[in-house]
Amino acid sequence: KILLILGFLSTLAVIALIAVAVTQNKPLPKNIKYGIVLDAGSSHTNLYVYEWPAEKENDTGVVKQVEVCKVEGPGISGYSHATENAGPSLAQCLQQAKEVIPSMQHKETPVYLGATAGMRLLRLENKSAADEVLSSVEKTLRLSPFNFQGARIITGQEEGAYGWITINYLLGSFKQVSGWKKLLHSLKSTSETSGALDLGGASTQITFVSKEVSSESPENQLYFRLYGKDYQVYTHSFLCYGKDQALQQKLARELQASISTSSSSLLDPCFHQGYQRTININDFFKNPCTSDKKKQLPFSQLYIEGDGNYQKCRENIQKLFDKTNCPYSSCSFNGIYLPPLQGDFGAFSAFYFVMNFLNLTGESSPVPLNKVTRTIESFCARPWQEVKTMYQDIKEKYLSEYCFSGAYILSLLENGYEFTDNNWQRIHFLGKIGSSDAGWTLGYMLNLTNMIPAEEPAVPPLSHGSYVGLMVLCSLVLVSVLLFAWLLFHKPKCLQKGIV
Repeated sequence: KILLILGFLSTLAVIALIAVAVTQNKPLPKNIKYGIVLDAGSSHTNLYVYEWPAEKENDTGVVKQVEVCKVEGPGISGYSHATENAGPSLAQCLQQAKEVIPSMQHKETPVYLGATAGMRLLRLENKSAADEVLSSVEKTLRLSPFNFQGARIITGQEEGAYGWITINYLLGSFKQVSGWKKLLHSLKSTSETSGALDLGGASTQITFVSKEVSSESPENQLYFRLYGKDYQVYTHSFLCYGKDQALQQKLARELQASISTSSSSLLDPCFHQGYQRTININDFFKNPCTSDKKKQLPFSQLYIEGDGNYQKCRENIQKLFDKTNCPYSSCSFNGIYLPPLQGDFGAFSAFYFVMNFLNLTGESSPVPLNKVTRTIESFCARPWQEVKTMYQDIKEKYLSEYCFSGAYILSLLENGYEFTDNNWQRIHFLGKIGSSDAGWTLGYMLNLTNMIPAEEPAVPPLSHGSYVGLMVLCSLVLVSVLLFAWLLFHKPKCLQKGIV
């Protein structure tokens, strides 16, 4: 009987030890949250899916990009004449998001749409059309299985500031330790954070933390609290100074200044020699960026011929930047306050796409300004037929504008923001950092996670003390049983007989 009891107790103790250990140490369920941000730009829309752990770090979620989907067709502002089609254009990318995010989490996944400068311009040109486009988009997003949180036109300040948050988040500027800083050793900055330079089709933004805290132009100051620290950020957005609208502005100026009323052709130094383009005059001057330069002309179409003259192109572009009047201690252009440039800058969106096409982003250290200038000048001088033959896989519209875009980027950075040979190499042209795209949407998502309540992390079923106590108790029981059994079998035979 005693042997049976001892065997039972020892077996029970072993089972208890194994059960407690397995239960306590099994992998905890991942508590992952998802969010969707749609970047409705002037030329196209991108959908981004982000994920982060529900347990937040210093009140800001640790967010990373897990999916990106480019919506086919134009940006939503391109649907101004068929507003009912704006929303349905997003359907394919929403379906892709449904496949990425677990179905049980669809209802709790927030979806946001932020429209940028293209919609800002449409709102100026035709407010009712802009409202109808947003209404169509909102209808589609409400019908999706996700938790619709809003579709709105974000301000230029927001676009700039959220781009700054993205850059610094991915470079690890908000935390003491960062894996990305080790990988991106070339992006070391003497300042605590890096500035952000964003260039789209319709607007451009410059954002950075200046060491000189100034009371000048308070409308260009924003405040953020991220990872337990406060930041005062300078930011300004120049509407109509994205690369597409800057080209329109330049053409409008040239129409005003140089074309005779009898000629319907224009020789443009920013297009390759041999290139030809036709534009509709009526549509051209409907644009809010060019409407103030409207001119009565006896023809409805303008024929543009390329000349491929980089120096003349730069001269024409520089006329877009008014440097004559500055009511502050220092300005960028058009009388806009700009504090002294500080630290490194990450330049993304069209800054990166244009420079990457020109092979000016691949080197380990930034390319010197004089080499950048020579490269763009050489590219502009090439005949159109030669360029077209060499880059057959690139759409003609984009290919034909790389000469202008390259010259415009140099003019904007040199003449507009006054980067020089000395600080040019502090500009780093970025497409992706790690697996995430450089842009405003990740910063937007990071800021929005401040408003998502933190959840308690998944914890083991027993506290550490209870776990240790149970393991000790079961071990003591097992040791006691084994010790009793050993004593029983090693006692004198007379005692064993007595016991029996």
